Amino acid sequence: MTATVEPSAAAEHEVGRARVRKEDEHLVTGRTRWTDNFVLPGMLHAAMLRSPMAHARIASINVDQARQMPGVVAVYTGADLAEEQGSLPNAWQITEDMKAPSAPSLAVDAVRFAGEAVAMVIARTAAEAHDATEAIDVDYEDLPVVLDLAAAAADGADLVHTDLGTNVSAVWKFDSAEAGTGSDVENAIRDAEVLVERTFRQQRLIPAFMEPRSVVVDPTASQITMWSATQVPHILKLMLAMTLGIPEHKLRVIAPDVGGGFGGKLQVCPEELLTLLAARRLGKPVKYTESRSESMQAAHHGRDQIQKLTLAARRDGTVTGLKVELLADMGAYLRLVTSGVPILGAFMYNSIYKFPAYHFACTNVFTNKVPTDAYRGAGRPEATFAIERIMDELATELEMDPLELREKNWIKHEEFPFDTVCGLTYDSGDYEAATARATELFDYEGLRREQAARRERGDTVQLGIGVSTFTEMCGLAPSRALGALAYGAGGWEHAAVRMLPTGKVEVVTGSSAHGQGHETAWSQIVADRLGVAFEDVEVLHGDTQSSPRGLDTYGSRSLAVGGMAVVMAADKVIDKARPIAAHLLEAAEDDLEFTDGRFAVTGTEKAVGIADVALAVFAAHDLPDGVEPNLDSEATYDPENFSFPHGTHLCAVDVDTETGFVKIHKYVCVDDVGHVVNPLIVEGQVHGGLAQGIAQALYEDAIYDEAGTLLTGSFAEYLVPGSPDLPTFITDRTETPATGNALGVKGVGEAGTIASTPAVVNSVLDALRHLGVREVEMPCSPMRVWKAIQAAQSSSTHGGAQ
Repeated sequence: MTATVEPSAAAEHEVGRARVRKEDEHLVTGRTRWTDNFVLPGMLHAAMLRSPMAHARIASINVDQARQMPGVVAVYTGADLAEEQGSLPNAWQITEDMKAPSAPSLAVDAVRFAGEAVAMVIARTAAEAHDATEAIDVDYEDLPVVLDLAAAAADGADLVHTDLGTNVSAVWKFDSAEAGTGSDVENAIRDAEVLVERTFRQQRLIPAFMEPRSVVVDPTASQITMWSATQVPHILKLMLAMTLGIPEHKLRVIAPDVGGGFGGKLQVCPEELLTLLAARRLGKPVKYTESRSESMQAAHHGRDQIQKLTLAARRDGTVTGLKVELLADMGAYLRLVTSGVPILGAFMYNSIYKFPAYHFACTNVFTNKVPTDAYRGAGRPEATFAIERIMDELATELEMDPLELREKNWIKHEEFPFDTVCGLTYDSGDYEAATARATELFDYEGLRREQAARRERGDTVQLGIGVSTFTEMCGLAPSRALGALAYGAGGWEHAAVRMLPTGKVEVVTGSSAHGQGHETAWSQIVADRLGVAFEDVEVLHGDTQSSPRGLDTYGSRSLAVGGMAVVMAADKVIDKARPIAAHLLEAAEDDLEFTDGRFAVTGTEKAVGIADVALAVFAAHDLPDGVEPNLDSEATYDPENFSFPHGTHLCAVDVDTETGFVKIHKYVCVDDVGHVVNPLIVEGQVHGGLAQGIAQALYEDAIYDEAGTLLTGSFAEYLVPGSPDLPTFITDRTETPATGNALGVKGVGEAGTIASTPAVVNSVLDALRHLGVREVEMPCSPMRVWKAIQAAQSSSTHGGAQ
């Protein structure tokens, strides 16, 4: 079968085009496959009874009345499931002596945070299941409630887990002198001409994904099938098998359409295990869907740290050392990667700066609160906030422009690749270009003049300008590097590319999307690689049966790692097609060129399209001897390094000094995420990230009362900003390709969140420093800002009286 084919319809390059996402049509027209939409024959429904107490012994549970309620099929307590529920997994033992308490999905003897599940009802309808939970009588015996992070870490504190003998889970340290990556930080502090010490508070946040968590389990076939609103179907499958002792090949996990995650669904949830156990016991499908209030009080939270920084510098602004002492709130238990989230930030406190000396120490502490775990950025936003805040404090101390101070200390573009003080190698970057473009779009000098004029006039609404220049490590990451950090998994990703007889293509990816646009971006990559039409590529994901290998989606790793696996698999398809094309063209393999979907004989008009090769392989009538009739290929990519996107974010705010109200006046960000596959997707990721970072700076805060009750347990109390609360963003990009992958791509999913929080808080403080305000704890709500102004004025008046 030899043919001369016309040029492919995909001759125009797809990578770089602002394609509207393939997946959006069914999402916006209501043809979605949310987990809660699934209805199976004979399906039952689960509801959880949750503890109102933050810390108490379970003296007794009486479920007799609940079992008699209409529609109730079964009621389970922790004691009923104690022998089979095991302990929820923690995959990151950051130190050899790390203390990790048993974490049952259903509390057995005691509860350790308000919202912990103590009983599960299975009924014929969701309403009947919920009604029956109210008929369960639990007798609690109060125990001391541990809430204050610093107090919990101290000797003699009341204990969350008495069997551990301490609230300290682990202490993890990095020291540049000991690691051989820099000098001794104590010497730098001793010899410093300028020393700045600050303590910052990272408030607790709640991942407010659109779709609450939901899980459906069908045990009626030879395999147990679970549908779950999860970011990590492959990891979930493995952890379910290991925790419950179910043979892994007898489990299938499917993540259908998932309405956002932001790290909040990077978890092995108690409800997933409990729903599976109930379904297996009853031999019928069971569904559990949480309410929004359950999501906020029982799904994991993010951030919650106390950061103490000491920055050493010379009088000319050159930084000489950085010391970080961190207290991190684990909550009551260690979830999947709880213990390691602060450690991810350890490598980013040095940021884009050339610190000669660095020391980091993190103390992980248990409290009687909801467990913390990954939330968009996972450790890196915390680190970026702290370093960008203290760089502003140093600039204030030295009376330097904050941009001038940063430029004095950042890594210059000609210095890449650059080995950092914490042992990472930044492969590429150009902080000068990103900053120059940002200041141009922002009109930095013009806004400084307006700021000066307002101060001169004594305006009640003052203008503040905030700077955030950042980098992050993403594309998690080399398996060996993760192994060195004692992480329980690797950093590889898997993909397969299947050529169908008609020339259409199926791509199977281990990266499980939950809103990032994988189906579109992967189609663009494969269309270019194979020379097929964008519309002729179908992307399959999120099902451990159709995609048996994968490490899922988090840490801005999808494109830099998962996308590279797709590229490698597509290249293998071409390699497998080459000898067959040569045979069909009666030419030598070395004489073939592959361009735009065609194998052409150099110097002739003879050519054959890859679609023709695929059809020839299907027929298998005329193939070279010893060549199997199969073009399908798989690849597993393990990156050699992290990727390091960077950028400059500039924020101007109007602060009403009479009310404390903060309004963003102008926001500009210029990010460098390497080569861009789809600008439209990148823009969406940046906008969403900015919204979440600004939300931390100005709006969101998970607040507990003195009894450990979450006071912000609904959107009536927990303030998630909407479109009217956010400005129009001015965004742009510079481009320095990543050198560690063939696509030249870096991560973008978390960039906006990482960079925006310090930009906003720095701008608020910049508006108020001349009034004597030195700090406003996040979120910078009108009340907190107003109180800070009043306190500064009171202090000034009192000082004058002295």
